[in-house]
Amino acid sequence: MSLIVGVDDYSSESDIIIIPSALDFVSQDEMLTPLGRLDKYVASENIFNRQMVARSLLDTLKAVNEDERDCITVLERVGRLADDSEPTVRAELMEQVPHIAIFCQENRPSIPFAFSKYLLPIVVRYLADQNNQVRKTSQAALLVLLEQELIERGDIETLVCPVLVDLTAPDSNDDVKTEAMAIICKMAPMVGKDITERLFLPRFCEMCCDCRMFHVRKVCAANFGDICSVVGGDATEELLLPRFFQLCSDNVWGVRKACAECFMTVSSSTSQEVRRTKLSSLFISLISDPSRWVRQAAFQSLGQFISTFASPNSVGQYFREGEVGECYCEAPSGDTENEPQPPEKHTTSNEKDDSPADISELISLSEPVEESPSVSPQDSIPEQELYNSFHFWRMPIAEMDLDMELLQHGESSQQEPRSYGSSSQGKTKASAPVLDRKQLEELIENLEPHIDDPDVKGELCVCVYEASVCTSISMSHNETKGVVRSYQNAPNAPHRRPLRHGGEGNGWRRPTFLGWGGDLSDSSFSPEDEKKSRHQDVIPQALLDQYLSMTDPSRAQTVDMEIAKHCAYSLPGVAMTLGRQNWHCLRDTYETLASDMQWKVRRTLAFSIHELALILGDQLTAADLVPIFNSFLKDLDEVRVGVLKHLYDFLKLLHQETRRKYLYQLQEFLVTDNSRNWRFRSELAEQLVLLLELYSGQDVYDYLRPLSFSLCTDRVSSVRWTSYKLVSEIIRKVASCQVLLADFLSELVEKFCHSHKWSGRQAFTFVCQLVIEDDCVSLEQFSEHLLAPLLQLASDPVANVRVLLAKTIRQSLMEREYFLHSANSHQEALEQTLVALQMDLDKDVKYFASVHPGSTRISEDAMSTTSSTY
Repeated sequence: MSLIVGVDDYSSESDIIIIPSALDFVSQDEMLTPLGRLDKYVASENIFNRQMVARSLLDTLKAVNEDERDCITVLERVGRLADDSEPTVRAELMEQVPHIAIFCQENRPSIPFAFSKYLLPIVVRYLADQNNQVRKTSQAALLVLLEQELIERGDIETLVCPVLVDLTAPDSNDDVKTEAMAIICKMAPMVGKDITERLFLPRFCEMCCDCRMFHVRKVCAANFGDICSVVGGDATEELLLPRFFQLCSDNVWGVRKACAECFMTVSSSTSQEVRRTKLSSLFISLISDPSRWVRQAAFQSLGQFISTFASPNSVGQYFREGEVGECYCEAPSGDTENEPQPPEKHTTSNEKDDSPADISELISLSEPVEESPSVSPQDSIPEQELYNSFHFWRMPIAEMDLDMELLQHGESSQQEPRSYGSSSQGKTKASAPVLDRKQLEELIENLEPHIDDPDVKGELCVCVYEASVCTSISMSHNETKGVVRSYQNAPNAPHRRPLRHGGEGNGWRRPTFLGWGGDLSDSSFSPEDEKKSRHQDVIPQALLDQYLSMTDPSRAQTVDMEIAKHCAYSLPGVAMTLGRQNWHCLRDTYETLASDMQWKVRRTLAFSIHELALILGDQLTAADLVPIFNSFLKDLDEVRVGVLKHLYDFLKLLHQETRRKYLYQLQEFLVTDNSRNWRFRSELAEQLVLLLELYSGQDVYDYLRPLSFSLCTDRVSSVRWTSYKLVSEIIRKVASCQVLLADFLSELVEKFCHSHKWSGRQAFTFVCQLVIEDDCVSLEQFSEHLLAPLLQLASDPVANVRVLLAKTIRQSLMEREYFLHSANSHQEALEQTLVALQMDLDKDVKYFASVHPGSTRISEDAMSTTSSTY
């Protein structure tokens, strides 16, 4: 077909212009063989045509794969394209090389030499191409070929490695040298120790000292850990560590930052002695680096570096024995019998539980594990005074549980107070008279007009601080938990506000009052005592001190605004390394992080608190983690979701009595800051399914039953579907008690089968199908309590309910021999219902009642018959 233009009645035949159309080209190409088309366009002067040839090489190979000679011809044409002067053509060709290599390996096993003869030389040659795009494409192709193991090991050693080593020669192009070194570092884990040590390691060590190109040194520093992991400990300590020390003191901050980022991997390749004697001091130098970016990277890697000090023999952590929460960390040869245990001063399941019965008191972070016999000061404060400016609009101070006059005139004459927070048993004497609460209020009221005076401010701080300290140190060692109390326990206290508190441990952090900071001297807590509280012998003390300083507010200003988050992220690893016997070193830091103002910090801890509980064991968990866990339950949804996702994992580690108190708390998860946060409720339903095994049938009936029914009526179908599974599992749990089972199923029928909403009646049908398919109850129990209400839904006015009923009868009930037996009294009712559904006016109901679609199961079509998401 051709187009004729410029023709009229007066024009001659010579004036006619014939323009060939696109169809002419198509018809001409269709007449050519695949090799003919390849030869036609591979020599085209049009760049676009040559690009198309490179892009269609794989299709051409597939077209001629029946003929081995034609395949070889196609691969030979690849060589012509490889010499193309246009970079875009060469880049396009290189993108196709991995696909062609895979095709040759899978479909042409008779020519195994095809790749190494025709394609690999092109890939290697392009590594030094003048065009940046071509080089990048060839580097990516080489890595893909190595990952897919398409290059023979002999070819790697003889064709690839020598070229890369030559490209890193001192006289090589700077960009090419940097890129080649990056490829060498990425290849090392793929080619293994032997080739890396023989061919790459000498040049790598040389490039670490390249004085002219800091880009090369930066590449070496960024990949130093990978090289160490490949060559092993001996080569690392003998050859690589001296170069690493040089890189850590490089005059370019980017090189030092790269060293800080890979420090953990390097440390993992060395011995404990080298790690302790050499690498520790080197890491301290990076933490104190002049560059803020280097310090930031070092602090982010600090926790990871500390984790490399963990001894394989001490990693195994034993939780407790003889209860349903028995758990172990995966670690070989962990000797737990000889491991130092924490002092048994906390409430256990075998001791008298003095904790409050009211869960609102239990969940407050300000509550100690064991109640003090003293009277709460809130009992003596009038209700109208509970939220005045002194009690409420300030940072909380340590609560004064004891009558100060009685303490001063009575107990002080019998025994001097112990130094609170010190591991020693030394005694200290009060240096000033102690003011009671009323006197403190009067003092503050009198000094308030002069509060801007620094001397007045200092005097007030000292008075408040001394009163709180003297109160704390007067309490006996076994009855103090050292948590600075807040008034959040009071009625109508602010909801879900992070509690600011200090920790006890072996070193007590002084509280900050009225928004003022400053270091206040305390004769009862000396620097020596603080140093003892952090003493341990697992890791170098300087590393631990730097890690503990990550919660210092000044670090956020001088290092990184998110340094506390990095501290929280690595804390479980640090705790695992130190062991539970050294938990006192981390207790204060953990409590500070748990009360951090940034919700991301608290969220990080919330997601890992169950892992930390497994490390610490049941006693330390009950004493130190349970209060923080309780505070997270009151926090923002972004924090609560971390607790919720691992609710089962944490609660199963607690003693039965402590675990049972959380039953009162579960309903609070139904309340979220954003009602559209349906994933929160879906996660709650999933966790409740797991929690069933931790509680008795009676507890499940009393506390989880209302939650399950509430979730079954959720607006979101995904939440409802998970809740149906929850209800069926509750039925399984209470099935052993006939009274509980009868009451639960009776309420289920009343709330859902007789519901005025069709979604409720549909939910009842779903639950019945799950109960049958998962064998949650015996068929006799099902027939007694659920079968008759279920069959009544055959006359439901909503077709979706009848459709699901038809599926349930066909797919679940009629497959059980129990319902097919002629002697069964329920067989006739089932058959009559099925006949009625087969005569239904709705075609879907009629179909599912008449035909047994074996491939259609409840797990596949449940969502199709539910209502919309909202």
